[in-house]
Amino acid sequence: MFLVKGFAAASLDELCAAAGLNRPSLYAAFGDKEQLYISMLRHIGEKSVEAMDAVLSGPEPIERRLGRLYKGAIDLYTRPPNPPGCIIVGTATVESPSHPEIGAAANQILASFEKAFERGFINSDLKPVPSPAERASMAGAVLYATGIRARLGVAAWELRAFTRSMVPLICR
Repeated sequence: MFLVKGFAAASLDELCAAAGLNRPSLYAAFGDKEQLYISMLRHIGEKSVEAMDAVLSGPEPIERRLGRLYKGAIDLYTRPPNPPGCIIVGTATVESPSHPEIGAAANQILASFEKAFERGFINSDLKPVPSPAERASMAGAVLYATGIRARLGVAAWELRAFTRSMVPLICR
């Protein structure tokens, strides 16, 4: 529901129905709607980092691993019937000015993504400059731009072309 409507537009009744809970149970489990949203963001972030680590720690050259990671993200971001895009960059960024806790949680998740990228670059045979942290920042920016573009309706083939053009720049 949050991916479809974002934080503000998703009603408590819709969230309860989607979760199969009544309001008292939802409040008992999460406290309030904002804490439910943050819990959901953190869960998605943790699962995403696990998936990133699995791809980025493989034996292939880093360029191939990075390409596979972006392809997997694009497949996820554009898979029907789900709304397109990344929930973290697509909905949390909208809410962060008026909900600082959401912004803080999203920033922590994005930092975790960049740490996963950095671990992948450390375990590669790339030159030491740019540093793994600098490459991770670039790789993260491409991932976030891809999520935003998917949310805006850019076709999967265009997103793949974009990421394929960026991988050599990140890995040079």
